[in-house]
Formats: sequence, structure tokens, C-alpha cells
Amino acid sequence: MQPPSRRTFLALGLITLTTACTGTDGTDAATKAPAPDPDAPVRLRAVAATDTLLSAYDALLATPGARTALLQPLRAETAQHRAALAQGIPAGSGAPTPGAPTTAPSTTPTASAALATLERQTAQSHLADLDAARPPLARLLASIAAANALHAITLGAPPDQPDPATTPTPSPSAPTATAPGTAPPALQQALGAEHAAVYGYGVVGAHLPDDQQRADARTHYAAHQAQRDAWQRLLTALGTTPTPAAGGYQLPFPVTDAPTATKLAAHLETRLTTVYAGLVADLPPPHRGTAATALRDCTLRAHHWGAPTTPFPGLPDPAPTPTVTPS
Repeated sequence: MQPPSRRTFLALGLITLTTACTGTDGTDAATKAPAPDPDAPVRLRAVAATDTLLSAYDALLATPGARTALLQPLRAETAQHRAALAQGIPAGSGAPTPGAPTTAPSTTPTASAALATLERQTAQSHLADLDAARPPLARLLASIAAANALHAITLGAPPDQPDPATTPTPSPSAPTATAPGTAPPALQQALGAEHAAVYGYGVVGAHLPDDQQRADARTHYAAHQAQRDAWQRLLTALGTTPTPAAGGYQLPFPVTDAPTATKLAAHLETRLTTVYAGLVADLPPPHRGTAATALRDCTLRAHHWGAPTTPFPGLPDPAPTPTVTPS
């Protein structure tokens, strides 16, 4: 086939310019109103909830004796959440401007415990909108909800308790956008990551002393087994054969003692946050909440094992950060 000539490229460019200036009905495209963003109502609700949280941080920071060193980094992350959620909201949509007064909470937080409760309430409001959002925004909402949960822990709240009875197996009456036998590839990837996590935690537990650390490793090992089994059930229900576990897995680095074992646990959980953030976007709405819960749980477990925190668990950082590569 002959490559297109320069004249062809010029012609293509002319067509592009022409269609950019004229609508399909012959009208000037500049006079047409932009199509409404279907995510705008979800974004507006998320921004409003985040503004309430920001106001609560400001109220607590203004009190005498406020723990500034603890509160300011959390508030800064919350401001980053607000900026990300406000992207794409059209001008004149009623979105409050950053720093503008917002509806104050019914009870102004005077202690970290009250602020932790508000963090969890904000997370729940984000998760309640998962099914109404398009995939990219759903992923963002799930990531921010996981960060809210981590903020609550940092403020002294007890850890969220995963509900072992909650599984992603759909009920017969639940609608699904996935046809039988065409489960999202990300679901098989999540199952594969859980297979690897179960194997990895076996290595972690073998190198930890017989104390609370080993007990925690056993608990997390069981949690990954339960999540693995849940994804297998969902894949089967969607008419897809679950991928079996491999006979063995190559570790990303040698594990020889307790410090490297805890490093491996942090690595496994951090990797899973990325997997589950992607899964939230790829699963049909009836199952997004389960993936978001898994993202939250992995975020909290990664923090437990000493992984660095991020404002957006599971999503790329604004700047590159060093990563552990397989040996």
C-alpha cells in the first residue's frame, strides 16, 4: 500500500478543520451549547461533602491546643480531594468556590473523634454515588473514600471492620452490564493478585516472630483467602472460569527476616490498591461497592504494615515515586 501523499494529509487537515467549525447540520459549532456532563450532579454532591469536611478541619484547627501537626497534613489531602472532584464541573453549575463558606456540620467538631466520624460519613457519601458515576469518577470516589477511612484511623478511630459476609456474588435478580462469559479482564487480574497475596502472606508469616505481628499476618492471610474465594464465585456466576493459582510466585525481593517480611506485606497490599481502584472502574455498578470495600481494606492494611500514605490510594501519584521491582 502506498503511503498517503502530502496532498492527502492536507485534504484530511482541511476536512478536520471544516468539521470542527461546522456542525453536522450546517450550523456553527461555536453557537452550540456543550452537552451536559452526566457526572456533574455526582461531582457537585462530592464537592459539597468535601467542603463540609474542610470547614470542620478549619474549625478544629482554630481551637486552642489543636494538634496542628496531625491535622494540617490531613486537611491538605482533603483539599487535594476537593480539587480532583471539582475538575470538569462546568462554570455556573452552582459549585462553591474553594474557600467559600459551606454548610457547616450540625455539630462543630471539637475533638479528633468527632472529625474522624465526619471523615467516615464523607466516605459513605462518596460510596453511595458509585453506581451513579461513570467509571473514571467512580474510581476516584472509591480512592478518596479509602483515604477518608485512613484519615479516620489517623485521627484515632477504631479500624473499619471488614464484613466477611459481604461477597461480590450477584443475586439472581441483580442487573448486570456484563454478559455471561465476558467478565471484565480486571476481575481475573484481581483474582490473580489475591492468589499471589495468599502465597505472599504464607511467606510473611513464616518470617515473623510469634507475637502480634504474626497474629495480624494470619488475620490478613484469612482476609485474602476470603476475597479470593469471593472473586471466584463472582467469575463463576458471570459464566467465566476462574484462573487457578500458580504453583508458586516469584517474590519481588528476598524475604529473610521480620523487616523484609513486613516490607513484603506492605508491597502486596499497596499493589492490590492499584488493582482494586481499576476494578471499581471496570465492574458493572452492582459490584463496584465490593471492589471499593476491598480497596479500603487493602489501604488500611498497607498502612498497618508501614507503607507510605498517598492522598489517592490506588491511583498514580502526581509525581513519580520509587517502586520496588522484582529481583
